[in-house]
Amino acid sequence: MTEETITLYQAIGGDETVKALAHRFYQLMDTLPEARHVRAVHPPSLTGSEEKFYEYLTGYLGGPPLYTDKRGHPRLRSRHFVAEIGPVERDEWLLCFRQAMDETIANPTLRDLIWPPIERLAFHMQNKD
Repeated sequence: MTEETITLYQAIGGDETVKALAHRFYQLMDTLPEARHVRAVHPPSLTGSEEKFYEYLTGYLGGPPLYTDKRGHPRLRSRHFVAEIGPVERDEWLLCFRQAMDETIANPTLRDLIWPPIERLAFHMQNKD
């Protein structure tokens, strides 16, 4: 008998949950006054950003490698150098992610597993003081 490993992607509800998370994240970024700085470094339409984020999160959480299959290696820092990301933008991004995650992922234990690497990623993406 072999034991099957369940990925975070599967544990949180798969494609439906990841789509909801990415969608809610960008809704919040687009509407929260306290996210205005991070919103300002994005294009006028967030549709492309939401699609890429959904694809990236899918693979990041252990689902199908949608992003890499379509776009190659993420190279997140280099792809984001066009945007000035300082502490304010980073913290606003984290605010949106935390709220979106709290609203779309029911299990608090799973949210607690996802949060630390997401927080580290956000700090890694900062490219200005």
